[in-house]
Amino acid sequence: MHLLEERGGAVPVPTQFGVPWPRGSLPEPGGFALEHAGGSLPVDTWVTARWPDGSVKWTGHAGIAPDGAALLVPVPAVGEGASPVRVEEGPGGRISVDTGTLRLVVAPHDSAPLRTLEVDGRVVGRDGRILASSQASPGEGEPRREHAVRTTAVTIERRGPQQVVLRLEGQHEVAGEEVLPFVLRLYATAGSPRLRAVHSLVWDADPETLFLTSLGLRLEVPLRSAPHDRHVRLAGSAGGFLTEAVRGLTGLRRDPGEEARAAQIAGRVTPAPETWAPAVSRRLPLIPTWDAWTLRQLSANGYTVAKRTAEDRPWITAGGGTRSRGYAYLGDLQGGIGVGLRDFWKLVPTQLDVSGASTGLGAVTAWMHAPSAAPMDLRFYHDGLGQDDHAAQLEALEITYEDYEPGYGDARGIARTHELVIDAFAATPTHEELADLATTCALPPQLLASPERLRAAGVLGTWDVVDRSTPQRAVIEDRLVWLREFYRDQVDQRGWYGFWDYGDVMHTYDADRSTWRYDVGGYAWDNSELSPDLWLWLDAMRSGSADAFRLAEAMTRHTSEVDVYHAGRFAGLGTRHNVQHFGCSAKQLRISNAAYRRHFHFLTADERTGELLDEIAASEQALLAVDATRKVREDVYAPDPRALAIGLGTDLGALLGAWITAWERHGDAEAEHKVRGALAGVGALPQGFFTGEALWDLQTHRFDDSRDRVQVSHLAAVFGLVEVVAEARDLVDDPAFERAWLEYCRYYLATPEEQTERFGAPLTGISLVPAYSRLLAVAAAEHEDPALARRAWDAFFVGLGDQLNVNALVAEQEWHRTRVDGPTVLEPVDEAVFVSTNDAAQYGLAAIQNLALIGDHLETTDTDPTPTPRSHA
Repeated sequence: MHLLEERGGAVPVPTQFGVPWPRGSLPEPGGFALEHAGGSLPVDTWVTARWPDGSVKWTGHAGIAPDGAALLVPVPAVGEGASPVRVEEGPGGRISVDTGTLRLVVAPHDSAPLRTLEVDGRVVGRDGRILASSQASPGEGEPRREHAVRTTAVTIERRGPQQVVLRLEGQHEVAGEEVLPFVLRLYATAGSPRLRAVHSLVWDADPETLFLTSLGLRLEVPLRSAPHDRHVRLAGSAGGFLTEAVRGLTGLRRDPGEEARAAQIAGRVTPAPETWAPAVSRRLPLIPTWDAWTLRQLSANGYTVAKRTAEDRPWITAGGGTRSRGYAYLGDLQGGIGVGLRDFWKLVPTQLDVSGASTGLGAVTAWMHAPSAAPMDLRFYHDGLGQDDHAAQLEALEITYEDYEPGYGDARGIARTHELVIDAFAATPTHEELADLATTCALPPQLLASPERLRAAGVLGTWDVVDRSTPQRAVIEDRLVWLREFYRDQVDQRGWYGFWDYGDVMHTYDADRSTWRYDVGGYAWDNSELSPDLWLWLDAMRSGSADAFRLAEAMTRHTSEVDVYHAGRFAGLGTRHNVQHFGCSAKQLRISNAAYRRHFHFLTADERTGELLDEIAASEQALLAVDATRKVREDVYAPDPRALAIGLGTDLGALLGAWITAWERHGDAEAEHKVRGALAGVGALPQGFFTGEALWDLQTHRFDDSRDRVQVSHLAAVFGLVEVVAEARDLVDDPAFERAWLEYCRYYLATPEEQTERFGAPLTGISLVPAYSRLLAVAAAEHEDPALARRAWDAFFVGLGDQLNVNALVAEQEWHRTRVDGPTVLEPVDEAVFVSTNDAAQYGLAAIQNLALIGDHLETTDTDPTPTPRSHA
């Protein structure tokens, strides 16, 4: 196992990761530990997926992060009663957890479920809670309503010898209405005073009447020391902190003495005041005590800091900077609390507050939505433009690519997850310790198995490790790196940040304005269109690249939450690309696709993502509420549980991903039956995948195999179908399905003559040729056909002739960025006008899979893969 990023500090902080196992190699997991240069660290182990034979496919692990690379090795399992983490359950849902360095008490409560945090027998934090407020309209001067945030249940979600996960559930009450259900997970780990907190909120409120004005996590901090021995720390952007005391001893007209000044800055106990210079000690009450500090990150590129002496006194500017790491500390000689918000400056508007520091009970708050920012407004962005019927909506689709329909651009049901930390201290920590804690909050240590080890397990589809052994391979590998780095930098240059936006990328570029089409209908936010999620995950696995992993991680956090409905009439469906993530009226399974989330869950064992995968385990039920093709249907159709229309591309790929995941994770017999029934049904259709759409019986889990027609969609295999079918074939032996799939792979890009011989006429609707080259590669590899392999590479590089809509990205002879500066752009940016996210994602997937399937035939193709592109670090 290796850490994605090198880590300089050594403060014990938790980590969580997943490891795959080849079929049959691990019947049952025992104990494991991480052996590293500093010794051995025990970890919890649990099964997250199994192979059909019952052997372990994936394990999750949790414990203290090592300082560097480590070996995951088997060790004797911890016996009953030997667990270093102790848990006690009491009356009223009360749960106490003792990690050896921290004792936590949690209970359901109307406001403050985190009752106490103790270190060394002292309460250093108490009454931890979620805070929120809102307005009934977005206007200035509208009164704010404080939410009653109630925690109704606390359960132990996972309990191991090294880590316990507590799951807190609740909702907000606003104006007598219960809204905004949330889950707050707390991770307590043996040997660490850190609580990892994962907060997931579902937006089920009416966007016309609820405008969120704040959302945060607060803990109260008992303060026992004199004001000059109370310390405040706020993280800046470059590793440093605002380092202050509630009553400062530095910079005074009279000097208390170097020892007192140095101790206060270091956070140590100061000498007794009677040992100071009398000119200071006798005037101590005349030095102001500061009560509150605030760090406001209202944009991704700037924060300000201010402080004040009391609520009725003004804020005094205390500095500022670019991108705070999002960590605040308040404490004294007898204890303190640090809180942090991961991706602080990326999830703007955010804020950190220290308050009550001059009293006996202070507080520290990490705001996920800053109270100093404008109210959150989730109304649809235009008035409908008169698009009252399907005809008008289809007409508008032709100009802005926006699929509008009244009532469908609704935010109700979307969600967002934030990751926070709560650190408990026996006394103010050193600067070095605090810096490490802030760094590991902003970028948690993440362990990943090597690409070779991941590949050897035979998991997550068709790919192979990076191979630059020939000039032709090196060209493609260089282009994959170029694309990854281009999108990494575009996220930053274009400011793709914000509470609801961070993690997504834009769909299409506007070369005239030198900007992405953020304001043009369906060309704006990508919302997983053509599988950038899958491309980045395969790139991360095969390369071990931290850039690829972090891009994929942020995208999964976003697309699985914000682009998918978790409640309401669209629950289980996702939203097609739009100016707003929820704006398009195309609510489809292709976006709520489990295939886009599986990698993150299995590689990190993340509980929230597992919960989201469970949500869509039976997502076919969602098709009863919305017919995705209602605007273009020529037949008479109403969703029928016994004859539900399932597209054999985007729908089927998403459903197979959901069902396979439920089968692997939980041994779900019904999910297995659905998988086997779907494969058998496709195999029984006379035209197989070329049928286009088939009718599914929700009760029998079978397709009506009597439909005999040919219908082709160019989108069918570019939303995860290729990748999930590779997994399905590995799990289920179904000869009829095999024939149908390989026929689809061979004939989609067959010559018109071959298609006519098979179907009676050439197929229409064929495009995205380089993307579909990997289907030819599947057939070539299966049949060991060198001629077909060469044809696949030709399709990848030149599209079998420009008449078949070659991707601009593939056709570009030399990949490069152009720097754009001057009066026509807001800020200097890099552009590559030939890049769109559709093409980038599918180029990446086709390149990765073709190299794995037919890489040995690359040197024999007549196509020149073009010169090596110029990389840009």
